[in-house]
Amino acid sequence: MRIFAPIRIAAWLVSALLLALSVPASRADDTLTIDTPSGPVAFTIELALTPEEQARGLMFRNSLAERHGMLFDFGAEREVNMWMKNTLIPLDMLFIRADGTIHHIAAQTEPLSLDVIGSGGDVKAVLEIAGGAAKTLGIAQGAKVHHAIFSGSQ
Repeated sequence: MRIFAPIRIAAWLVSALLLALSVPASRADDTLTIDTPSGPVAFTIELALTPEEQARGLMFRNSLAERHGMLFDFGAEREVNMWMKNTLIPLDMLFIRADGTIHHIAAQTEPLSLDVIGSGGDVKAVLEIAGGAAKTLGIAQGAKVHHAIFSGSQ
């Protein structure tokens, strides 16, 4: 009977790992709005605040609901680099300054790519949304994002 103890332990560890991978690594149910020429567009967002949440991001997801995204808050403004490792769907990455202004948009990023996607300047946050959504919704560089993490965003 003792021979099966390592198998039980291994099975338990695999189960725990699968459970950990299935739980979203961020906080959900927040909202933000983005000003567009046709009016404000609202998104339901998950917040990625910790290094662990930011490292996992939207990895391993098969889809992203319309007008849903993940907001990465890096605290102070700085140069930011992102990638698409283990990300199965194309994304638009909106690089946002501390005042809520969109500094740069990396559109339709390539799934699973290890290429570095840079902010091209100092930013406070990155909003990841479904690939192509920025163009479809009229979101452009210079647009204003409203959320509590941005100064004067109300």
